[in-house]
Amino acid sequence: MTAPSFTFVEHWQKGDTANDDAVLQFWEREGALATDAKPQERLRQVVLDARDADGRVAGVSTAVPVTLPRLGQPTYYFRCFIGKDWRKSRLVLQLLRRTCDVLEDFARQHNFPCIGVILELENTRFGEALQRAWWPNTGFAFIGKSQRGLDLRVKYFRGAKLKPAKI
Repeated sequence: MTAPSFTFVEHWQKGDTANDDAVLQFWEREGALATDAKPQERLRQVVLDARDADGRVAGVSTAVPVTLPRLGQPTYYFRCFIGKDWRKSRLVLQLLRRTCDVLEDFARQHNFPCIGVILELENTRFGEALQRAWWPNTGFAFIGKSQRGLDLRVKYFRGAKLKPAKI
């Protein structure tokens, strides 16, 4: 069996709403957004969507700048939702890698508004299966637990420098 192939549509900071309907339909079809989520706000956070061979959205990644008190540095908080038909594929890893590339390129071109990407492992399968402190296939390192008790991982952008501490 061959691995499915996907095409990736970049949304990050494009100001183009041409692909918004496809993403909204995907989120609705998959029940991806909590009832209190604001879809239009979340659309502005979309970095990439992945399309299957039929052109249907199979997964979406989003990012939002955050400064966790523990780090005291701005990072992009990564979220990803994979459609149920694709959860056993390697799409989540592909989206993670490609999203990091898009965000790093953007950061480099804009004097590093954020110095890396942070993720919180909500999926317990990942936390159980990926117990290494550093993930060599992604460059993410374990940095502790979130306020919700979930594993936190960070990947810093090449060339990024720490921001001065705000007093």
